[in-house]
Amino acid sequence: MKKIKNYCWIFGMILIPSFLLAQTEPQDVAAVDNKFQNYFYESLKQKSIENYDRAIDALQQCKELEPNNAVVYFELGKNYLSQKKYKDAYDNFEKVTQMDPKNRWAWVGMYDVCYATRDYNQSIVIVEKLIEFKEEYKEDLVSLYMNTQQFDKALELINELNDKMGKSDKRELYKAEILKDAKYQSAEKNNLLEQIKKNPKEESNYVALIYLYSQSNQEEKALEIAKKLELAIPTSDWAQVSLFKFHLNNNDGDNAVKAMNIVLPSKKIDPKIKHRMLNEFLIFAKNNPKYETDLDKAISYFDNDKEVKVAKEIGKFYYSKANWDKAIKYFEMHLKNAEDDIETQLLLLQAFTEKQQFDVLSKKADDLSQLFPTQPEFYYYAGLANNQLSSYKKAAEFLETGLDFVIDNAALEINFNIQLGESYNGLGDMKKKEKYFAKANELIKKQKK
Repeated sequence: MKKIKNYCWIFGMILIPSFLLAQTEPQDVAAVDNKFQNYFYESLKQKSIENYDRAIDALQQCKELEPNNAVVYFELGKNYLSQKKYKDAYDNFEKVTQMDPKNRWAWVGMYDVCYATRDYNQSIVIVEKLIEFKEEYKEDLVSLYMNTQQFDKALELINELNDKMGKSDKRELYKAEILKDAKYQSAEKNNLLEQIKKNPKEESNYVALIYLYSQSNQEEKALEIAKKLELAIPTSDWAQVSLFKFHLNNNDGDNAVKAMNIVLPSKKIDPKIKHRMLNEFLIFAKNNPKYETDLDKAISYFDNDKEVKVAKEIGKFYYSKANWDKAIKYFEMHLKNAEDDIETQLLLLQAFTEKQQFDVLSKKADDLSQLFPTQPEFYYYAGLANNQLSSYKKAAEFLETGLDFVIDNAALEINFNIQLGESYNGLGDMKKKEKYFAKANELIKKQKK
C-alpha cells in the first residue's frame, strides 16, 4: 500500500505544470518539460534495477531544471536510503516536509532513517507528527518510549490504547515489564480501579489488581478486590484464588478446600498458581491432619502434570520432616505411574529402612533388583534387609552381586563392605568378616585424606 500511494502521488506531481515555467515561451516549456520527464523516468528505471548512483545522477538533473519540485527531493531521499546514506536521505526527506508539511510519506521517510540509525529520540519527534495523520502510529510511539526507557509515558499510552482499542499481546508484555518496577505500580493500581468502575464485568482488570496488591503485600486490599470480583462475576475462578489464601490465613479449612476445589480443575488458572496453592495447603494439612483426605484429592488434579510430580514432591516434603509414614504413602502414590523413577524408589527404600520394616524392604528391594539388574543400591537394600531378618546367606548373595556394579561411589562401597562383614559374622565366617570390615576401614581412611 505504501509504494502504491507513493507512485500515485509522484505521477500526480509530474502532471502538474511547473510554476517556474509560467512566464516562458510555449516551445521552451515543452523542451524543459521533456527534459525533466526524460531524466525523471530514467531515475525510476535505474532505481528499479537498483542502480541507485545513476538514479541519483538523473534526479540531480531534474533538480537543476525544477529546484522546487518536492517529488525530486522525495525520490532522492528514497535512493539515498536504499544506499544507506542516511544523512543525505534524511536531508532530502526533510526538504520535502519544509516544502509541504502535510506530506506524510516524507515524514515516514525521515522516520525510516531515524529507526535504521537507532535515533529513537528523534523518531519520537517524527512519530508525534505522524500521529496527526494516522492514530495507528501511537503503537510505534509505545515501542519508542520503551526503547528510550520513558516508562511513565509508555504506561500512560498503553492504558489509553487499551481503553480505546482493547488489549494486545505486545502492549501487555511491555506493561508487565514496566510494572516490575514498584514505582510505576501506584499509577497502574489507580488505572485498574478506574477500569473496574467503567467495566465491572471485565475479569482481567480485577486479576491484575489482585496481583499488584499481593506483590506489594497489601493482602487486605487484594482480598477486597477478590470479593468485588466474586460479586461482579460469581462464576469467576480467579476470585477463589485470593479467597483461598484469605480462608487459610483465618484457619478456615472448610472454605479453603471449597475454593481450592474450584481453582485446581480450572483451565483458566496458571499451573504455577495451582502449585503454590497446593504447597500452602500441604503446610496447612500437616498441622491439621483431618484435611489429609482433601490433600489427596487435590493431588489427583496433578496426575497428568509433566512438569512437576506433585505426589513425589509431597513425599519429599514429609521425608525431610522424618514423617516416614506420610513419605511412604506419597512416594507409592507417585510410583504407581512412574515405576522407573530410581530416585523415588531409593527414597522409598530408605523410608522403609527408617521405619525398620525389613520384611517389606526385603521384598521391595528384591523386586527392584530384578527390574533394574545393574542398579547396585537395590542389592544393597536387599542385603541390609536380609541381614536384619537374619537371612545372612541370602544377604551375602545380594551384596556380593551388587558390589560388582558399584563404580566411583566410595560411600556406597563402604556400606556394601560393612553389610558383607555383618553377613559373614552371622554365618560364622570370621575370616571373611574381618576381610570386609578391613576393606571398609581402608576406604574410610582414604576418604579422610
